[in-house]
Amino acid sequence: MTALPTRSGSTLVGKKSGAKLSRSAKKTLAKAEAARYIELRKQGVDEVSNTEEAAALRNYRLRSKKRKGLLRKKESSLASVLFPGVSPQEYPTGEDLVIYADLVESRKTQVPFEFYDLPVCPQPSLKFKRVRKNLGARLQGHDVKPAPFQLKIKQNKGCTPICLVTLGGKKLRWMRKLVERQYRVQLTLDQLPVLMRSKELNYAVRGYPVGFKAPPSYTGLKSDEFYLYNHLRFTVTYREDAANFEGARITGFDVHPVSMQHQVDGDSVTATTKISTCNEPGAADVVNNPNTYLALRTGPSGESVKVLYSYEVQWQSSDLPWADRWDVYLIGSPDDDIHYFAIVNSLMIVLFLTGAIATIMIRTLRKDIAGYNELQTLEEAQEETGWKLVHGDVFRPPQFSPMLLSVSVGTGAQIGAAFFFAMICAILKLLNPMNKGQTLTTILVLYVLCGSVAGYVSARLYKFCDAKAWKLNTIYTAVALPGSMVCIFIVLNVFLSFAGAATAVSFLTIVALFALWMCVSAPLVFLGSYMGLRAEKFDVPTKTNQIARVVPELPWHVHPLVTITLGGILPFGSVCIELAFIMSALWLHQIYYVMGFLLVVLLILGATCAEVAIVMCYLQLCSEDHRWWWKSFWNCASAGGYLLLYALWFLSSRLDLVGVLPVVVYLTYMSMISICFGLFCGAIGVLASFWFNKTIYGAVKVD
Repeated sequence: MTALPTRSGSTLVGKKSGAKLSRSAKKTLAKAEAARYIELRKQGVDEVSNTEEAAALRNYRLRSKKRKGLLRKKESSLASVLFPGVSPQEYPTGEDLVIYADLVESRKTQVPFEFYDLPVCPQPSLKFKRVRKNLGARLQGHDVKPAPFQLKIKQNKGCTPICLVTLGGKKLRWMRKLVERQYRVQLTLDQLPVLMRSKELNYAVRGYPVGFKAPPSYTGLKSDEFYLYNHLRFTVTYREDAANFEGARITGFDVHPVSMQHQVDGDSVTATTKISTCNEPGAADVVNNPNTYLALRTGPSGESVKVLYSYEVQWQSSDLPWADRWDVYLIGSPDDDIHYFAIVNSLMIVLFLTGAIATIMIRTLRKDIAGYNELQTLEEAQEETGWKLVHGDVFRPPQFSPMLLSVSVGTGAQIGAAFFFAMICAILKLLNPMNKGQTLTTILVLYVLCGSVAGYVSARLYKFCDAKAWKLNTIYTAVALPGSMVCIFIVLNVFLSFAGAATAVSFLTIVALFALWMCVSAPLVFLGSYMGLRAEKFDVPTKTNQIARVVPELPWHVHPLVTITLGGILPFGSVCIELAFIMSALWLHQIYYVMGFLLVVLLILGATCAEVAIVMCYLQLCSEDHRWWWKSFWNCASAGGYLLLYALWFLSSRLDLVGVLPVVVYLTYMSMISICFGLFCGAIGVLASFWFNKTIYGAVKVD
């Protein structure tokens, strides 16, 4: 094939060229790359191996993810996108490397365990760089510890026994349950998660399974049989380039698990113990063979199972650049084009609502205001109809619990501010979503620091309602949502502790959360409340009548059940596509890093909630119903209910949870997320409706 100009990296056609491409050259290149990609895939070339062709296929598949910038997209690497500011580390030959063990988790259950909770070899006593855990990592159960495997740079190691473990009784039954529920062990080396990949099946997945289940049709037994992976074959790829750097850079970390029933004599094993099926001279390679699988079942007379854990290490030189070592982890993830489609879908909703509001504000309202201002006689004024008729009641404080409304709006404003600033931090590279727990830590800290926003908004709204219990308002704003969430979390933590889950947090972590709440969040709420109470009361263009106007019978389209049901559809619809990616990242262990898209979706959600609230409020006022406070809140807050319904659909269609506790964990966390989502949308609805009413009634001459 004729060499064509190419962009950068491993390409499907031509060689790397630093020259800029014209538009026609880019189109020619794109067509040639697409044709070459299809040709190679038809020939059976995989996308997950370390060959040059596979790297070129990955580079083509991930081309849209390797571009940074808002308007002028520049070529980049996934390493700079996922880990901004992180530089590669070089290792001299023979240096010791530490493999870290993380969680043992499953998609079938949201109850992860620590690696050393399993009946495995004990943690080695060696010096290692301890990874500092942040608050989010503690809440998510991440506690990386050195795994019992010894590696040295560029030194292959044959089958090496580690230890002998006896399984029986509860431990054996628990291991069978872990295998049945498809738990996977997560290991990391040089910040790379361990990877299982298959050239034949063209797949790559993080972690390796604890074991596997064989049906009776395979084993010939009456029931399913469970087998344990007790031997790990590690393959570490590295790159050397003496012209640019000294030492070796780690570019890949693969594992091939094997189930092997070793022939063991005695009750103890060390790394130097000779095992006939492992490290004796002339021993065969350790491979998966149905005749030597290690079954998780007791012996004929009920004796326990002896498990010999072993491993081997193979080092392979590779030309793969360090910057491209993350490419294989994102193969199969959704393209960024889908995120663009999600934003276009949301923008269409916003444009539709903007058109409706423009019609109301420019045509209908202008006509109404002009007509109202031309009324001269008392008889004409008495014949007023529509939204002007309720000018004496539209700013009447809500009849039901102004306290609850102000607290809800203030809390929703706090949630929105915290999430907005978290997205700004991610875009400015102050937040790395790939670092375990950092995103959750940032959101929690920003939520605490935005306590003054909640206190200020709640106090000003409460002051407008002429309520007097401002101290209670401040306390409720500081306590209501955090207190309820902490209570729910503590109850759930008790059940997780009984189950031995890694996500069961310690008492000290709960104390830290409580201190963060009481020593930082609450004082900031008090400060914001003080500023809000000191501020002037909201100035409104009309006076409120002493006696409330009787609300006539409402048409069906402004009935509260109808407006609340319909009002939440559009806000939820504006985020539903992006929500699918977020749910997959939360519950299916996928990688999510496109925070720029998430910020745009957040802004679109705010605009949608405001416009829905304004349209609903206008229709309600035209029906002479002045009770808009709570209705404007629930018209948008119902989006949280749709989020919960979506979570139930996701549970039934995408998740395959086993057991009661995983379902309880999932529903509890999704309920908490739905409440926060609804509070944010409801707060936007109330504030937008309040601004709208001040605007339209300020443009009308009222006697």
